[in-house]
Amino acid sequence: MSPIKQLQKELSSYSTEEIRLIEEAAKWAAELHKEQKRASGEPYIIHPLAVAQILASLGMDATAIIAAILHDTVEDTGISTKDIEERFGIEVAELVEGVTKISSLRARNKKLQAAETIRKMLLAMVKDIRVILIKLADKLHNMRTLQYLPEEKRKRIARECLEIYAPLAERLGISSVKDELENLSLKYLNPDVYNEIETYVRLKIQSRADFLHGISEKIKEEAKKEGIKIEISTRKKHTYSIYNKMKKKSKNLDEIYDILGLRLLCYTETECYTLLGVVHRLFKPLEGRFKDYIAMPKANRYQSLHTTVIVPGGKLVEIQIRTYQMHHMAEYGIAAHWLYKRGVSHASINPDEFSIINRLREWASFKMSSGQFLEEIKQEILKDSIYVFTPGGDVIELPKGATPIDFAYHIHTDIGDHIIGAKANGNIIPIGAELENTQVVEIMTNPSAHPTISWLRNVKTARARAKIRAWINKHDTTYLVDKNIVAKKPAQEQSTPDVPSPPQKTIPDIDISETPIREGGKIGVSVEKERNMLIKFARCCHPVTGDEIVGYVSRGRGIIVHKKDCRNLRRVPDFEQRRIEVEWESISPREIYHVMVRATHSANLFSEIEGAIRKFGGHLIEGKITEQRPDDIMAYFSIETDRKSNPRQILKAMRAVPCIKSVTKTN
Repeated sequence: MSPIKQLQKELSSYSTEEIRLIEEAAKWAAELHKEQKRASGEPYIIHPLAVAQILASLGMDATAIIAAILHDTVEDTGISTKDIEERFGIEVAELVEGVTKISSLRARNKKLQAAETIRKMLLAMVKDIRVILIKLADKLHNMRTLQYLPEEKRKRIARECLEIYAPLAERLGISSVKDELENLSLKYLNPDVYNEIETYVRLKIQSRADFLHGISEKIKEEAKKEGIKIEISTRKKHTYSIYNKMKKKSKNLDEIYDILGLRLLCYTETECYTLLGVVHRLFKPLEGRFKDYIAMPKANRYQSLHTTVIVPGGKLVEIQIRTYQMHHMAEYGIAAHWLYKRGVSHASINPDEFSIINRLREWASFKMSSGQFLEEIKQEILKDSIYVFTPGGDVIELPKGATPIDFAYHIHTDIGDHIIGAKANGNIIPIGAELENTQVVEIMTNPSAHPTISWLRNVKTARARAKIRAWINKHDTTYLVDKNIVAKKPAQEQSTPDVPSPPQKTIPDIDISETPIREGGKIGVSVEKERNMLIKFARCCHPVTGDEIVGYVSRGRGIIVHKKDCRNLRRVPDFEQRRIEVEWESISPREIYHVMVRATHSANLFSEIEGAIRKFGGHLIEGKITEQRPDDIMAYFSIETDRKSNPRQILKAMRAVPCIKSVTKTN
């Protein structure tokens, strides 16, 4: 079926006028893209029509579908958003603008361009969530046709999908899009494992079909006695989820028991709990494997009951119980808002009820570079979350690894600024301790307490980090904190006047030019009477997080951060007089890095590796076997060392272990 036919098939529930406008946009886009081809050699118009078809299948409104058809025209055909506005209105034009790449940075730095484009898109999403839905549909169709690109580009796009777009789809509750993006990413990043899992699951479905049918019939029979009409379907765990579970739990395929399960659909919440009782009467529940997402929904509004039971033969089966409305929400997520507006859905969905929208809205006020913004987003919003409670019973969502300091700042700035201690489930814990899921957290404060530099190493949220920096820059004259750099003023600067510097010499062929790391605003702190300074990175040595660094107070240009071993510093005449101590705000004296190891089977693998690491002062934090085949093991290890240690020595010692084939540093 042609793309236009596929799109038309999805438009049956739209009005005649909406269909007319969509078809008009399709004809205009076909004309604009007529000379362009995709990497497959097909006409380019196939792509925007396919993106529109994906959105129509999710029930999006006509405005979003028209914007999807035109989403590449500004970037690829030379027309402007003004042209789009004149033909289809300002709403469509703004949606297209939201998903259009930032091209002005392209010549300078592709990585910076990508980060800035994603930042622009995410902030546009706060204003209109349809921006990200168009981008997700765009990414999904590109992933479906990724085989036509070179391998290196395929892997780069797949990694970006796993890091950004699949987690975004998950946070917005659109499980069908999230699952397919993850599966396709795995297919191109690790095709052998993908094919192995797919084959195994197909065989599993064939072998367990009759068995699961028998279990379903027993549940239906008992539900009928309770007067509950239900629908039961076999639920298959998606491929990437199986792979992830194998990695996290170091299990083989045949040890993953919930590859296939059952999903029970009913009409009311009360029926869900009644059915749970029915299932537990029929089959013994497995302790610790029950989750009630109805009473406590996920941040993306997902609701369901999950239980694992032991069925005849000693096999384990995971059973999900939800209403039809909950199932609809699980499949469509935030897109259900537009279905409701078009009179298709039974429940009103407010986009502001999704925590990711409110968190991004708050982030819009934080001053940080595009690269830092993207990294913070990945770590805080797109990674796993935990849910903790206030003593009053309110639920607070925080990134995994968050501490009582993060919790305190989430409640209120004054509570964060004056925290002195915390209790979790009634037990006193350090303010830098990692919080655990479902803990009840209580904060203890004291008016004389205040933030310190060490707090920056104990927080995970951008809000807490921004508040701590703001307090230190305002109240502590010892430090200047800008983004990820802490500059400590020499003690004598507090009371002594500026020391005149020797005359400057002209030194040829020295590049101590700098790259600013702030995007706007200045900090009103003086160093040697130099005010409103920016902290900048030197372009001659390009320091990156973790490098040993030193600062140089440059008149009129702020603090220039160099690597300590930068050769150019030796040739700067007044360097010692204008030197300033700087450090990374988030770096501790210890460094953690991760390695991937391939090895042959050995009963002493872990102890031999630990011995090699300890030989050079390292410490083995964690080790996981992720894949295990005959005579071939792949494992990941986390190693902690003193920052002055040479990781090359540790890697060399590990490679000397007889059973190890290769060792690769992964960060």
